[in-house]
Amino acid sequence: MATAVSTPTSTPAAPEKDTTQVVVLDAALLVRDECNAREHDTEPDEKLITSVKEIGVEEPISVRPRPDGTYGVFKGWRRAQAQQIANATAEAEGRPVRPVKAYVREDLVGRDGWTRFLSLVENDHREGMSAHDTLRAQELALIDMSEVDRRTAAKALGVGRNAARQARAAQRLDDATLRRAAAGGMDLEQTAQLAEVSDVRGAEMRLLRALQRDHEEGGGGRGHWDQEMALLRAEQADAAARTKAVEELTTAGIPLLGAVGYGQKDPSRPLAELTTGLGAPLTEDNHKGCPGHSARLDEEHRPVWHCADPAAHGHKARPKPRQPRTEEDERRAEERARTVACNRAWKAAAGPRQEFVRRLVRGKTLPEEARQFAQRIVLDLPRFYGKWADKQRTETLALLLGAADPERDAPSQVAAGFPKNRLANVLFAQVAAAFEDDIREPKQFDTARMAHVCLWESPSPLQASYLLLLESLGQADNGSYQLSEVEQQAVASHRPNADADADSDANASTEA
Repeated sequence: MATAVSTPTSTPAAPEKDTTQVVVLDAALLVRDECNAREHDTEPDEKLITSVKEIGVEEPISVRPRPDGTYGVFKGWRRAQAQQIANATAEAEGRPVRPVKAYVREDLVGRDGWTRFLSLVENDHREGMSAHDTLRAQELALIDMSEVDRRTAAKALGVGRNAARQARAAQRLDDATLRRAAAGGMDLEQTAQLAEVSDVRGAEMRLLRALQRDHEEGGGGRGHWDQEMALLRAEQADAAARTKAVEELTTAGIPLLGAVGYGQKDPSRPLAELTTGLGAPLTEDNHKGCPGHSARLDEEHRPVWHCADPAAHGHKARPKPRQPRTEEDERRAEERARTVACNRAWKAAAGPRQEFVRRLVRGKTLPEEARQFAQRIVLDLPRFYGKWADKQRTETLALLLGAADPERDAPSQVAAGFPKNRLANVLFAQVAAAFEDDIREPKQFDTARMAHVCLWESPSPLQASYLLLLESLGQADNGSYQLSEVEQQAVASHRPNADADADSDANASTEA
């Protein structure tokens, strides 16, 4: 079948103008409009053909006139084809053919975006249109529209201003995944985010569980979703870093040693544990010519140089003997894996947290709890706040104030755009920026305790108070922000009832 192409006009009519005419058209003049939203399953089935042969097309279709005298069908193309098939049979049998009733939309000539939108609305309420067709129609319709039409269409579809970009991204998912996403309650933005991290194992189920938690809490928030997305993006970035490291080794022709199977002996040794036959240290540079030159990747995907078989290539082990692996070694390995996972989760949690702070700062009214917290920090001048001011770091502050380019935009210039009655918002942004920079790295040296600490395990009372403040503000805002699992772990001992719970547990143990 032919496909109609609309010729744009210089001054398209407004959406609300109605110049619809109902006419009777020769079915032979009907072709598929280029902006018909249905791109798959466009052929009529036998049931529809049989019905049309008996009684014709009862409901009018919708068409646009074309310069060559034909009409592009953007609603009812399967019915139009069924009538064409029925007419061909009638002609072969010597019976009269039937025309087709149609709404002729002259006002849509040249308005491809709005035509596609109307076709989408029609087909979306009918069975059989694939999820991919729906998304593609949304994308193309919104791209081709004027700004006025786009706002109207987006409101009718129940989507946001970035719907075209989100629909394009969501099309990377297959139809089965799209149906599960819709059944689970994902909106267009969330479906696009699922597509973004779909290569992470278990992403779909993890996001559906997070969405369910948000729904169970009510209020329309998406705090659990945002935290899960942050973790998935961090895992995706980690996997990409490993892939890049492996590709660099492959390009350099250096074998990557695999995992050793259970019960198998690993002949490889790190170069740090080896020497040459004469006792000289082995390094990457002087070992490159060895046939056993190889590598393993550490937790941060940096190469640890090895020799695949030192004995075969004439190397000697350093005097320090290799100790057999003990239970303590296993415990340390597990602790190291936990540390790596918690460090990654801590860094990932910064994204949703800072986005929530930015929304608070850009809001019309700063919550009173936030204003009082910022005021207390500015007046008490805790040590970390003074050290932060001395460093004159401004990127995080510019980000929280809503700068388009935090690396270049000065916070003072961004703040100048705030109304006078939002001075508290600017003050809170400054205090929050100081905290964000203070807790950026998960491992720090605590001068009070004179020891290195992991913030996800032992934050200071002041750092914990900042996280608990944001948790409270998020709950008050219909659950729009939730602490991540690693942050909840960090503040557990700093919650108001933590000491009482600990005493209760101790008393119960004593009584037992």
